[in-house]
Amino acid sequence: MIRVNQLEPELLLKCYKAGVFPMANSRDDKEIFFVDPEKRGIIPLNGLHISKSLKKFIKKMNYKITINKAFNEVIKKCAEPSYSRGETWISHDIERMYCELHYYGNAHSIEVWESNNLVGGVYGLAIGGAFFGESMFSEEKNASKVALVKLVEQLAMKNFILLDTQFLTKHLQSMGGIEIQRKEYHELLNNALNISTEFI
Repeated sequence: MIRVNQLEPELLLKCYKAGVFPMANSRDDKEIFFVDPEKRGIIPLNGLHISKSLKKFIKKMNYKITINKAFNEVIKKCAEPSYSRGETWISHDIERMYCELHYYGNAHSIEVWESNNLVGGVYGLAIGGAFFGESMFSEEKNASKVALVKLVEQLAMKNFILLDTQFLTKHLQSMGGIEIQRKEYHELLNNALNISTEFI
């Protein structure tokens, strides 16, 4: 465990470069712990699975998609407890640090809007050719899936080579997510960190 006030954005970036990421036990937790799972979830950028029904939905949807227009709002919605995931791991202090990283250009979000309402999104951290997906949310049909599709499109267009999802959920698996061993992940990460690119 580490006290959050000992962790500054620059140190947090170093942690990601080393292959570990932070979590907290609850929204109000003042301590965080770092995770380096034996099996790591990733989505191969050439392996995103878009079902026929989702393709049809995207063609007809009325959603508007933006990038980095409402980062603070996206992370706040991701931090809200939900029926499917219960208590959040995104503490208030972790949220603050990611908002700082967004201010400095390291953290990014994809937003999905219906009219003027934010109904879905995903956020994460970009370092070199690696994007570390942190969390996503959805308040309307397929909103988080649409955000993920746009994220993968953006990463592929900008020549990223790694989309880290940390853990593999059924939702991510249905979209093409896979698990790889820690050693393989670190090899991919090291290659990605040597790539010079920008998210936007």
